[in-house]
Amino acid sequence: MRGAVSDPKIGPVWREPGEDADMTKHVVLVEDETNIAEAIRFLLGREGWRVEMLANGSNAAEVIRAAMPDLVMLDVMLPGKTGFEILAELRGDPACSDIPVLMLTARGQARDRDQAMQAGVNRFMAKPFANDELLATVRELTAGRVS
Repeated sequence: MRGAVSDPKIGPVWREPGEDADMTKHVVLVEDETNIAEAIRFLLGREGWRVEMLANGSNAAEVIRAAMPDLVMLDVMLPGKTGFEILAELRGDPACSDIPVLMLTARGQARDRDQAMQAGVNRFMAKPFANDELLATVRELTAGRVS
């Protein structure tokens, strides 16, 4: 049976009994819409993920470089710096270039998807999304990655 372990930074983290905190997958979520960010944090937290949330793109690349997470989730439209600018910084940095990136957007326009794919995004998802679809995508993008 799974149990909640309290983490002062992010709240309850769901873990299997005996699961080491160091084995928890880590995602940096850059999303300025609080309700979406909290929903994703809750959803991934139930699956044992440690979710670090940023609401502004201005220092996101630096936070990601320092954290070296298993996954980055980027909104397209952010204050400070767009998701495309952050993605370009990550892909231009050899230390971060292989971190999987899932880009989220409310617009879902073909040109946004094309721009993201050209910039090196691993997956592009339009909001709103189904919880099952998000979880399946996260699992696929991080399969085989070791924390």
